[in-house]
Amino acid sequence: MPVAAYAFLISFALPALIALAAIYGGPFLAGVPIYAWGVTSFLDGILGQNNDNPDPQTPEQDTFWHRVITIVWAPIQVITIIGCLYAASLGHLPLNQQVWLFMGLGVATGSIGINYAHELIHQRPKIEKWAGEWLLSSVFYGHFTTEHLYNHHLYVATPKDPVTARYNEGFWRFLPRAVIGTATSAWEIDADRQRRRGLGVLSLSNPWWTHLIISFGFLSIAWAMLGWWGAALYLIMCAVAVAIVQLEAVNYVEHYGLTREHLGGGKYEHTKPHHSWNATQAATNLFLINLQRHLDHHYKPDRRYPLLQTYSEDDAPKLPFGYPLMVLFALTPPLWFRVMNRRVKAWRKRHYPHIKDWSLYKAGLNPLPR
Repeated sequence: MPVAAYAFLISFALPALIALAAIYGGPFLAGVPIYAWGVTSFLDGILGQNNDNPDPQTPEQDTFWHRVITIVWAPIQVITIIGCLYAASLGHLPLNQQVWLFMGLGVATGSIGINYAHELIHQRPKIEKWAGEWLLSSVFYGHFTTEHLYNHHLYVATPKDPVTARYNEGFWRFLPRAVIGTATSAWEIDADRQRRRGLGVLSLSNPWWTHLIISFGFLSIAWAMLGWWGAALYLIMCAVAVAIVQLEAVNYVEHYGLTREHLGGGKYEHTKPHHSWNATQAATNLFLINLQRHLDHHYKPDRRYPLLQTYSEDDAPKLPFGYPLMVLFALTPPLWFRVMNRRVKAWRKRHYPHIKDWSLYKAGLNPLPR
């Protein structure tokens, strides 16, 4: 059986911590980052690894409450954003504390909101896809839906994927490439899909505009409640949620330095378990609804999070720590390279021993024909 649904509720502590920060400010503002990075990593040390694999054929009804958790987060996130704007309008928090409040909110909307959105956009029921797109649009990243579904899953670990980090590419060099590449890729995909439907790119049927309308709707609410300062606070939240330590940092960690072999004619080998980094830390997998079992997600993208499988180190590369610590390492490139580059080299020897000269690969990523 999969892990009980209530165990995954540990992420719901974040809205409560944000509420305390909004009411009392001061030391309570540190609650969210301490919980997200410190407490989860501490619990990883206590609970250790979880290598159990639930039956992937578990009936759909046995994951009902797991699905409810991800859907319910969408209205909770909307209420939390508006609640923080209201708290800021009361004026009981100094301006610098309001900034810290919205940075903490960005941690929650990025680490949990975008993660839940990632789960939801892969599912078939329309209510789940809708909830996922709203979550992404609430942090000005709705275009991630298109890029992730129609580009990343096709071209992960190849030069065509803007969010596969290249070997020896530091996070701060990767970040602008990933953000710009994701937006460009999503626009091109949506424009092409519109043309194939016989519709113009300016039509409101283009998901690009739907996502932006939702995003600017949130921005307008912030402006209506607090003027330019409300808009600035909202954009600070979006920046933290998307760019600084959240979505793109996780993308960086998930596939750093891993490469699918080019088969010629523009084709690549199928995505395999060894094309994603695996992590089995129990607490972080509860906090991030098994996101660290990312390799199985690429094998079976619509498999629900409680049923994701883990693999042995013989089949897939393993991170030394959970995502919270690995993200902090990523923000310090020299430390990241020291921890990860030797692991990438070991991965190359294990899975591609026939490739003798990796210097011929552009930035360690661009595969050569056989």
